[in-house]
Amino acid sequence: MTRGMLGIAASALFLPVYAGAADGDVEAVKAVVKSAYVDGVHAKADPALMRAGFHPSFRMLVLRDGVVTGVTLDEWAGRIEKGAAERKGPPPVIRHEFTHVDVTRDAAVVRLELHRDGKHVFTDYLSLYRFPEGWKIVSKTFQAHPAT
Repeated sequence: MTRGMLGIAASALFLPVYAGAADGDVEAVKAVVKSAYVDGVHAKADPALMRAGFHPSFRMLVLRDGVVTGVTLDEWAGRIEKGAAERKGPPPVIRHEFTHVDVTRDAAVVRLELHRDGKHVFTDYLSLYRFPEGWKIVSKTFQAHPAT
């Protein structure tokens, strides 16, 4: 391999990855994540948007002090609804970036960087399956970033 080819190969390691899928699958996965998660949870705090893109058996796994706990869709949507009702002032400004989307037939994984009001707040790992009615988010793990 020549130096030029090595440079191209190395630079490809830092590009977003959309592996093993037709463009339509990748775009469909990204659309569900944008609507149900980015908008439904963060930008609009709308449980109806959440429920449209999350599977009913969804679980968010939370690691706190070395202990993993699971949060159901109903529990999380309830928290989002309560927070939206208690919010005073304008909604936050949300920016997101898909840094990895990998689709293999009926399974997909997304890595998403989420920013709220200019601060990087989460690195999210979302898993999805394709159902007869379309792609649904079935699980989430994440890393919260400290406020600076």
